[in-house]
Formats: sequence, C-alpha cells, structure tokens
Amino acid sequence: MTRKIFNSIMIVAAVSLLSGIVIIMGFLYSYFERVRENELKDELGLCAAAVEDGGIRYLEKVQSDRYRITWIEADGTVLYDTVTGKENSKNHLEREEVQSALEKGEGRSKRYSDTLLEKTIYYAKRMEDGTVLRISIGSATVGLLVFGMLQPILIVFVIALIMSGILAGRLSRRIVKPLNNLDLENPLNNDIYEEVSPLLNRINTQNSKIKAQLKELQRREAEFSKITSCMNEGLVLMDKNGIVLSMNSAAEKIFLTDQGSVGRDFLTVYRDHEMSLCMKHAAESGHSEMQKSIFGREYEFVVTLIKSAGEVLGSVLLIFDVTEKVLAERNRREFTANVSHELKTPLQGIIGSAELIEGGMVKQEDIPRFLGHIRKEASRLVVLVNDIIRLSQLDEKKELTKERVDLLEIAEEAAESLGVLAEENSVEMQISGDTAVISGVRSLLYDVIYNLCENAIKYNIDGGKTELKITCDQEKAVLLVSDTGIGIPHEHIGRVFERFYRVDKSHSKETGGTGLGLSIVKHAVLYHHGTIDVQSEIGKGTIIRIEFPV
Repeated sequence: MTRKIFNSIMIVAAVSLLSGIVIIMGFLYSYFERVRENELKDELGLCAAAVEDGGIRYLEKVQSDRYRITWIEADGTVLYDTVTGKENSKNHLEREEVQSALEKGEGRSKRYSDTLLEKTIYYAKRMEDGTVLRISIGSATVGLLVFGMLQPILIVFVIALIMSGILAGRLSRRIVKPLNNLDLENPLNNDIYEEVSPLLNRINTQNSKIKAQLKELQRREAEFSKITSCMNEGLVLMDKNGIVLSMNSAAEKIFLTDQGSVGRDFLTVYRDHEMSLCMKHAAESGHSEMQKSIFGREYEFVVTLIKSAGEVLGSVLLIFDVTEKVLAERNRREFTANVSHELKTPLQGIIGSAELIEGGMVKQEDIPRFLGHIRKEASRLVVLVNDIIRLSQLDEKKELTKERVDLLEIAEEAAESLGVLAEENSVEMQISGDTAVISGVRSLLYDVIYNLCENAIKYNIDGGKTELKITCDQEKAVLLVSDTGIGIPHEHIGRVFERFYRVDKSHSKETGGTGLGLSIVKHAVLYHHGTIDVQSEIGKGTIIRIEFPV
C-alpha cells in the first residue's frame, strides 16, 4: 500500500510539474510575443517617418541584424530591401500584410519556416505617397523555444521529482503507519482517520459474525468429536484423495495409531491389500464391505462414498466389531451340533433297549436292567433339556424375578443334595463362612453353587476334599469353591466355561455330565454382574472364586 501511495503522489507531482511548465511557458511566450509585436509596430512608425524625410538614402544607412525593412510601390514593386537590395526582390503585391496596408493603412502577418521551428512577423504601413513600408523580424516558435530550454527544464524537472520522491516517501509512510497499526480485533478502539470509520464499522460487524460462526463451528466440532469418541464403532472420514480428515478413538485403537494420522493417506496408516481393494471397489461402485481379523478380533469394514451434485467429496469408513457376532454364530453352530449329538446318544440307547424288549430278544430276568437303562437315559435327557432351557433363558437376557437371597443358606441346601454323590465318590465336603445376603435369582444362584460343587466332587480323587467358603463385606460377597481333584491344564482354563467343552472326554462320559454346567455358571454369574476367577494345578486341585456385588 505504501508503494501505491508513493507512486500515486509521484505521478500527480510529475503531471502537475509538466502542466505547470507548459502553462507558464505558454503564458510567457504569449506575453513576450505581444511585447515584440508592439515594439515592432513602434519601430515601423519611427522608420516610416525617417523614410519620408530621407527616402532610400536612409534605408541604405540602416544596419540591423534583427530587423528587415522593405519599401514597396503600390503595384508591389520593391523599391528597396535592407537585406537583398531591389534588384533581386520579387513583386510583393500578393503578400497579406501589403494588401492589408494598401486597403486599411496597416497590415500584419506571420509566416513559418519549412521546419516550423522559426517564424517571421511582418508589419506594413501605407505611406502618404501611396507606397508601403514593411518591417519584419524573425522569432522562435514554441517548439524551438522548448528545444532551446530543454536542458534547464530537465534539470528543474529532475530536481522537482527528487524532492517530490523524498516528500512522497515520508508522506506515504505517515499515511500508512496508522493503517498498519490498526487493531482489527477491536476495530472501534482505533483512533484513526475519520474517513476510515465506515470501513472499521464494517470490519467490526464482520468480526462479530465471524466470531459467532466460529463459535458455532467449534460447538458443532466439539459435539461431533464427543459423539464419535463415544462410539464403539470405528469412524474414519477421508477426502476424495483418501486423505484422513478425522478419526475417532475407536478407530485409533483398531489401527494402533493416534491423531497424527490426520492429514495422511489412509492406506499409509493401515497398509493392507484387502483394504486397498475394498476402497478401490467403493470408488467404482460407491459402496464396499469386507470382513477381516485384526489382532484376534473380527471387524466388518464398510466404505461409502460421499457425493454432492454428482461430485465425489470424500468417503466414510465405518468399522464394526463383529467378534461377538462371529463367536456367537460359531457357538450356535457348535451348540446345535453338540445338542444334536447329546440328544441323539441317549435316544439311541432308549430306542435300542425298547426295540430289544419289544422284539422279545431280552430274557425275562434282564428286562429290569434294560428298563433301568431306559430310565437312566431318559433322566439324562430331562437334565440336558432343562440345562438347554436354562441357557436359552440366560441368552435371551429376560428379566427374572429377584429377591433377597442368603448364599450360605443356598450352599447348605446344595451340599445336602450332593451328600449321596459325595459319599459314593468318597469325597469329604465342608461348608464354612458367614451369612451373605444379596439380591438375585434364587434358582440361578442355586445352580451356580450346585454345579461347582458337583464338579468338585466328580473330578476329585478318592478320599479327596471339597471346601465351600462364603465371605461378605459391605461391597461384595465372595463364593470360594476348592477341591483336591485332578486339576485343569493351563491351556484349557480359558475354555472350561464354553458349552459342551470337556477337558477329559473319557472321564466326562464316566461321570455322566451334560457339558453345560459350567456354561450355566458363567451366564448366571454374569446375569448377577459378578466375576469368576479360576486357579488350577494338575494333580493338586482347583480353586474357583466368584464375587457378587452386594
């Protein structure tokens, strides 16, 4: 801006200077031209008086380098010329000033040279005898005058421009300095030129609008960040070139990155060939999906293009954790296969024994044994069906009726029910602890204690020991079941609560379990918002610790 003001001042100064020179020279030239014409007229009058007295003798005596005097007859013949004499003079009757003098008594004219750089001024006067006396003088034209004055004019012009440049530089800096020091954040607080006030008012209004819009954008951005950060699903926003614009915390955890990924190409953040193909397919069709395992978790990736008025603005990537869904689907298939197998085995035994009896192929004395086998397998089916129903209820997460339940009381009931089993397996069973009252479903809590104690007895050694201990404080109730049994291998501890999972299948067949007991325990504990911890050592026994919030 300083340069523009400086240039403007210099242009104005140069134009003003040139205009002034032209005007002054024009006035001066006109003034001196009038002065010279008056002098020439006076000289002609004096000369005319002298010629009337002396005639040609006077003209012959005239010696002048400036003036030229010509005496002309009425017919245009030159009587005498102070420059050429009379022999070589042409007829002057057609000359403008001569004709005017003959007609009016006086005449004047100007004639320019071929180069237009010089002109001659003529004055003529009619004498008393009818002749005409003319005087002339050469004069420089304006062009010649300017040419002759060019050097001093240039010197004056350069000096004036230098002075103008110095003054323009100072003036432009003084003008711009207050503008450079403007506080645009608070325009109305500036003490500056009155002419700038409308601009400052508009800036202040614009600042207010911008601040309001910025505040609204920040609020929306904070809301967006808050919403996306609370999402369990991963969210990645990209521009049309695949550059990451935004990535929520869930996506950062999945790809093991941070906010430093914003501004980078997504395929450099997550280098994967399948993802590259998925994004390429989305760019072609507008939508693409894929499923991939990352660090032991199953994720579903959905890429969708964002378009406006037919133009691609970017794309959005949603990542869903479908691990539970995949595991549930796998467990469903395994559960279906296991249930089919578990139901089929006792049914085949029942059908086989019934067919043998029906066909008369069983001796009379063996019929009771076959009937006992049928009853045993039918009872096993009933237990299995009951366990499946119980698990289905827990899977559906139906709200069951809760009540105030004493865990120690339920433990005593379960121990009484398992007394015969403990005697048959030569296992000593002990119950200790304090009253622990919690809010829960009595039947589910009974199943938890019963199944844990039943397993502790079945998988114990002859002469072994099973201990059930219950403690309680203001925050939690703790159920501790320990045994001196065969123990659980370390690699199987994480899977013992899966449905139909058996560590030792041969031993499980001997004990006659359904394979659903510990799964019921797990779901029942989760239903009561409890936790389970298992510690076991081969040949030394197992300790299962369950905590329920009071």
